[in-house]
Amino acid sequence: MRVVVLGLSITSSWGNGHATNFRGLVQALDARGHDVLFLERDVPWYASARDLPSPPYGRTVLYGSLDELRSTYAGDVSDADLVVVGSYVPDGIEVGRWVQTTARGVKAFYDIDTPVTLAALDRGDCEYLSKELVPGYDLYLSFTGGPTLQRIEHELGSPRARAFYCLVDPAAYAPTDVERTWDLGYLGTWSADRQPKVDALLVEPANSRPSARFVVAGPQYPADIAWPDNVERIDHLPPAEHPGFYNAQRLTLNVTRADMVTAGWSPSVRMFEAAACGVPVVSDWWEGLDAFFSPGKEILVATSAQEVLDHMRQTDEERRAELGAAARARVLAEHTAEHRAIELEEHVMAGAR
Repeated sequence: MRVVVLGLSITSSWGNGHATNFRGLVQALDARGHDVLFLERDVPWYASARDLPSPPYGRTVLYGSLDELRSTYAGDVSDADLVVVGSYVPDGIEVGRWVQTTARGVKAFYDIDTPVTLAALDRGDCEYLSKELVPGYDLYLSFTGGPTLQRIEHELGSPRARAFYCLVDPAAYAPTDVERTWDLGYLGTWSADRQPKVDALLVEPANSRPSARFVVAGPQYPADIAWPDNVERIDHLPPAEHPGFYNAQRLTLNVTRADMVTAGWSPSVRMFEAAACGVPVVSDWWEGLDAFFSPGKEILVATSAQEVLDHMRQTDEERRAELGAAARARVLAEHTAEHRAIELEEHVMAGAR
């Protein structure tokens, strides 16, 4: 089928988790024989940090404005079997209105930030989606599952809201034989609502165990954060370096944004990527976590600094290998890019009937 995706970014992973999801999905769709056009708004903050300027799958085009989008790509959108508009797309409300009046195929909204989106809609300050637009999308692909799907249908009027969780490319994320450099690490862009848990689950353990080595990678962290001496900081890590980063950790930390904890059923792409690398994940708790990984068998759960320290002390090399292998097997069985591509095909076929 012919697919057009209007997404935040596929060329740059700087400060966003969208690019790796889009890369995996587009590559999987391309491998399954679909014709995929990815349209990305050309913005300066991504232009200066493009780690995949020309994706080798599908066709990626940068457009400079809404007028250019409408005048140049109306035919592609009109003729597509599926048009997907992603969350956080610049001028997303106007883009959505245009897509809904132009596209003749299935129209989908792909929300990689569902709890954040719904909170913004409630406040009336969402810049990329309006409540009025939701019923006009034939399909709402939600990063979050569980009860949130019923809310999207019943309160916002979506014809079909379906869980469409993040994904991992197993060819890109796999175990590697590298030296274990850090005892615990974390990869994620800074956010104000997530930082208290980073402090509690990484900074406090680092202060308590000065002989252990920790690392935090990701951009936009305020300069006034007082990191302990045994916490290494890496500002930005391109996706190609993620597997080596994860594999150099004995344990890796997953921390969830507040809105996503409240909603539950919101696994992060970083959690799937680390698990695919066979690295044991220590995660904060949220409703639905045990639907993705079995606590104690495939993932470790921590709600305090002391629990993190206990995991670090009690999880020896053999135990880490068992946890990592079990988590990797779970991800490869349920959460690869090909799994999502097949799910998308099924959703489109159901909507086209």
